[in-house]
Amino acid sequence: MMKKNIVKSAAGILAVLSLSITGCSKFLDINENPTRVVDLDPSYLLPSAQAAAGMVVGNNFQVYGGLWAQYWTQDISSSQYRTLEQVNLDPSSFDRPWQILYAGGLQDLQVIIDKANTKRLEQYAGVAYLMKAYEFQLLTDAFGDIPLSDALKAGSAEILAPKYDPQKQVYDSIFTWIDRGIALIDPAAVAGGRPGTDDVVFGGNMANWQAFGNTLKLRAYLRLSSVDAQRAEAGVKSLQGKTFLTTDAKINYVTTGGSQNPLYAEIVGLGRTQNLVASKTNVDQMNALGDPRVSVFYEPNPDTTGIVGIPQGSYRSQWDFLFSIPSTTVGASAQKTASATAPVKFISAAESYFLQAEGVARGWLTGDAKALYQSGITASFTAYNVTPGAYITTQAAAFPAASADQIKAIITQKYFAMCGNQNFEAWTEWRRTGYPDFFVRSQASVLPAGQMPQRFLYPNSEITRNPNFPGAKLAYDKVWWDAN
Repeated sequence: MMKKNIVKSAAGILAVLSLSITGCSKFLDINENPTRVVDLDPSYLLPSAQAAAGMVVGNNFQVYGGLWAQYWTQDISSSQYRTLEQVNLDPSSFDRPWQILYAGGLQDLQVIIDKANTKRLEQYAGVAYLMKAYEFQLLTDAFGDIPLSDALKAGSAEILAPKYDPQKQVYDSIFTWIDRGIALIDPAAVAGGRPGTDDVVFGGNMANWQAFGNTLKLRAYLRLSSVDAQRAEAGVKSLQGKTFLTTDAKINYVTTGGSQNPLYAEIVGLGRTQNLVASKTNVDQMNALGDPRVSVFYEPNPDTTGIVGIPQGSYRSQWDFLFSIPSTTVGASAQKTASATAPVKFISAAESYFLQAEGVARGWLTGDAKALYQSGITASFTAYNVTPGAYITTQAAAFPAASADQIKAIITQKYFAMCGNQNFEAWTEWRRTGYPDFFVRSQASVLPAGQMPQRFLYPNSEITRNPNFPGAKLAYDKVWWDAN
């Protein structure tokens, strides 16, 4: 019982401390007290690290991704995310996710890794390596070059001014950590010799963690497809015959005790009712395809029987549109408490199948790209208990013959599957591939003509405190792997 309460506390503390995404006081600092957790058992540290990742993926990154992947847009009656629609960004807005991951999740994971001196702790370390790879990928995909070799050195002076490493080097380390994690994991490990309910993602199912590692590696290699196709191909081919996720890697939340979906908790905590509404960009495409999931990802407007969105960034217009809002399924609505239990997904089963389908479409994996594509769509419908009707068979029947067209179809269907539940990843895949190809420029954007948001800005805490800070970037500067 105590362990269960600690798990809830780990998520709850982060939820309670969650403040506005666009300018709030800092509560974690990479420069403060780096040795604060060294004496805690990994069974306490693991859920805390996972909760930190859930906080970032399910809140800060979820909102930026939701707006920039054009699932959501700013409500005309409120103002919280108008600067994001404008892409008129304040570096201080990025302090929180940076600090939560570096000073929170990654520090905890490193302590687990450093303590791995018994068979039991090796299983924790295996999971910690995989979560470390996952969290560093989040950071580098968002910011580009980041501190790596000087980071997480608890107790050393270097942590006060870590140097930045090139994104290519960060990816090298990601692959190394995944390999180390998989090597340590023993799917046959008995209860007591591995994590249990303190693992809030898989409940100690080590076979799922092994599949998570393989799926994360597949995602990471495909991320390099435009910048280093030769390495990407070799890496994907090395995964032939491996097991991949067939279930969602996610954190489930509850309605009480502060362990709620982090975006819902923030919206309620700020006393908001509804800052986000459906974007016409996504809704029109889903409606045109007759996709029944549109009624799962969005709530119908009470004055219409359908799901409707407004033009991206149109909050400044004088309009009298009907519009829908994000549903309780994705945790972005404060109007119904069911949003509190919306899960945060790290990697979904649908994404796993789509990644495999792309690997086959590129000729880097053997298999049936069409069948995997169909499995990806099916997994998304299954996750939300949606009756597909003819949708899946219609989309599978339309699966094109040419490899390039197959990749477009795969990424586009992945985009629909990620609506409201993997927003940052959907935006990231658009940056990598250019798909879906129906994005529009936000009507509020202040970027130069033809430019779209391509990265997060480095946080103000780095600009003002780190003498090794490499210099500011613009929101439309592409990261290393974005050669599209």
